[in-house]
Amino acid sequence: MSSITDVAGIRVGHHHRLDPDVTLGSGWASGTTVVLTPPGTVGGVDGRGGAPGTRETDLLDPINSVQHVDAVVLTGGSAYGLAAADGVMHFLEEQGRGVALEGGVVPIVPAAVVFDLPVGGWQCRPTAEFGYAAARSAGTEVAIGTVGAGTGARVGVLKGGVGTASMTLDCGATVGVIVVVNAAGDAVDTATGLPWLAYQIEEFGLVPPPADQIAAYADRHLEYSPLNTTIAVVATDAVLSSAGCRRVAVAAHDGLARTIRPCHTPLDGDTVFALATGAVEVPPDPTTPASMSPEVPLITQVGAAAADCLARAVMVGVLAAESVAGIPTYRDLLPGAFE
Repeated sequence: MSSITDVAGIRVGHHHRLDPDVTLGSGWASGTTVVLTPPGTVGGVDGRGGAPGTRETDLLDPINSVQHVDAVVLTGGSAYGLAAADGVMHFLEEQGRGVALEGGVVPIVPAAVVFDLPVGGWQCRPTAEFGYAAARSAGTEVAIGTVGAGTGARVGVLKGGVGTASMTLDCGATVGVIVVVNAAGDAVDTATGLPWLAYQIEEFGLVPPPADQIAAYADRHLEYSPLNTTIAVVATDAVLSSAGCRRVAVAAHDGLARTIRPCHTPLDGDTVFALATGAVEVPPDPTTPASMSPEVPLITQVGAAAADCLARAVMVGVLAAESVAGIPTYRDLLPGAFE
């Protein structure tokens, strides 16, 4: 399986708590996902939802002073879950990672949250211990589905989760994505029971499910809740500036728009981070007009790949999810799509 850790130096860790007897609104069903970066990684961010829950995103503005990112935290728990970033900072401080100042280091750890509090108990949200444990467990193997920040995730009326994907470009750079699919909108068309993107139907080996299953799926939308968010991290090994990373994050949102309807609403916090490790130097295109930044062609390539990877990662997360607190999975409601 392709994953964000195909970008050399990127590591991912999850930590979650899921009670075996959790019921909707009672019990633990939340967690944290951490993306650790190699030293010297540049970052950017773009938020398109109207109700984001974030931390340290202003630092990623290209006009500001700090250039490098040590980790990105994706977590459940709504705004309370931002506390998980404290644990990641503690872990990185132990490793000597961060902005070196007289007396110590200050790790740079942007974060974003999903709203999963109604799935488990309102008091069951990630703490600093979750962030520390996720960072400590980080590696190159990336678990998907109902793990980490995707433990209590939903997508429309279905169970959501964590998805990942990557691709290598002709220029030699690699682009990878990890996403927590917790959308208010649907990743599956209520008229067909299949993904919105036609090519994903074949890509994932799906077939049109029976009409009665489609009707049952559509009927479940009486349970629709608009208070959700999809958050993601894009990584590349190409050399990009912080402004270039921001443009990649902007382009990556197209992947959400292709696979989730609606997205970027006033009631969600859809946010995408972009990271560039700088390990691969791509020669500038000599045909680029002198009045333009020489990285424009590379930003275009990486941004397009980021959108494609994010679109795929969304469906990977949806299809890998396991039921929690009675929230059905895609396979539960539309098993005919796999026949």
